[in-house]
Amino acid sequence: MSSSLLLRAAAIAIAIGASGPTGAATPAELLAAYTAQAGRPASPERGQRFFNQKFGRDFENCAECHGAVPIGAGKDLASNKALKPMAPATNPARFTDKARVEYMFRINCKDVVGRECTAGEKADLIAWLISLKP
Repeated sequence: MSSSLLLRAAAIAIAIGASGPTGAATPAELLAAYTAQAGRPASPERGQRFFNQKFGRDFENCAECHGAVPIGAGKDLASNKALKPMAPATNPARFTDKARVEYMFRINCKDVVGRECTAGEKADLIAWLISLKP
């Protein structure tokens, strides 16, 4: 591969937020990527409202399984399994695998919200979760 093609490929990878073959990331990197996609600044306040908003589905809101302030363990109501804390401050592994984050947003947003979440909603939620401290 020519060096100019390699440089272009690297620039594209950086532009879309790729950080390697494992999909490794940091919460801040994911926040920046979703914020750029949304085209507006993320808001922790909007993230908290979204997390606790009742959508009128079988799983009414995120807090139902994760707790209103998800710095501690939660419980999956469908499977009765324990859920690790969502806040990166109490679960450093949270939001460190881009593919897993996208997968979890996809299934949970459809179950709770009834649709896929927007980039802005994802950015707001991550901004709020990053702001939480034990």
